[in-house]
Amino acid sequence: MVEQPKQICPECHEPAQTREDGLNRRGFIRVLGGTAASFLAGGVTAPQLASAATEPQVVPRQGPKPAEELVRELYSSLTDQQRSRVVYPWNHGQTGSQLPTRLRFFNQAFGPTVSSALTPAQRDLSQQILRAVVSQEDGYERVNTVLRTDNWNNSGFGGAGTAIFGNPTQGQFAWLFTAHHLTLRCDGNSKPDAAFGGPMYYGHSVDGYSVRNAWNFQTKSVQTVYEGLSEAQRRRAVIANGTPGENYESVRFRAATATRPGLPITELSRTQRMQVYGVMRDLLKPFRKEESDEAMELLSRSGGLDRVNLAFYRDRGTTDNSRWHFWRLEGPGFVWNYRILPHVHCYVNIGAMRA
Repeated sequence: MVEQPKQICPECHEPAQTREDGLNRRGFIRVLGGTAASFLAGGVTAPQLASAATEPQVVPRQGPKPAEELVRELYSSLTDQQRSRVVYPWNHGQTGSQLPTRLRFFNQAFGPTVSSALTPAQRDLSQQILRAVVSQEDGYERVNTVLRTDNWNNSGFGGAGTAIFGNPTQGQFAWLFTAHHLTLRCDGNSKPDAAFGGPMYYGHSVDGYSVRNAWNFQTKSVQTVYEGLSEAQRRRAVIANGTPGENYESVRFRAATATRPGLPITELSRTQRMQVYGVMRDLLKPFRKEESDEAMELLSRSGGLDRVNLAFYRDRGTTDNSRWHFWRLEGPGFVWNYRILPHVHCYVNIGAMRA
């Protein structure tokens, strides 16, 4: 099976080495906020531990089930006939240099739709999985906005594609959720060193600068970075007459020694770097904490933001007044490739595909 045709559409232990700007790796994680690593970095004193030991133990209220557990439930509920439609071999579609189907981008439903292949109870379970792979209410509402407004024939969630690769009850597996402007995954770390279970794609058929766009807060965040650049920095950061592309090749990692386009983050001031950290926080905000933490860990292992370049692209031949249509963060094992005009197409690859 080949990649479906493109549709035309309206981050604990490390020496405390402090940088010139006063930010070490732990400071970087803390800026991004709320991870377990930030609490571990702070430490706990013996009196605190003693006090905790004498206090009544409170049993936390059970929260939502992890996405992986829900995928296993869904798989176990499928009849043989349903499995023949929804379940695929782990390496389905892999031939030579061709990626397996579970790692490709899709801009429409892959496989049978939720409404055509699943029972009402299974559809509800699928919605629970989707909610579990994003950041609960905030992330889910943004994804749901895309489903409501962009899916073909106004079919919403029911028109999205659902597929399972491998056997979630026995070994490697991947749950793939696809729709117009969405390719999301959950794989229980079946593929090591791959944030989000593999390459991710999301978008919205609304101008990226518009407040109506589900991802507009990310555009506003990177605009803050651009506005803070000097004219000399902008000349290096803006690449005229072209884009980095919008497919598998656009997010394939370059060799570690290769030159990456744009302005190196190391050439930014402390204030400007803090703005880039803010962009990273906003990029990861819609997705579940486990995936965001893994993304930041993988970025750190490949050199962190010190090895990332920031680039803005202006489409070739355009006559509008926009200063750029496309922006990109790229490092040795990190690509966040983001089109804003005419509407949002975002392609992400963090530690997932190696050249």
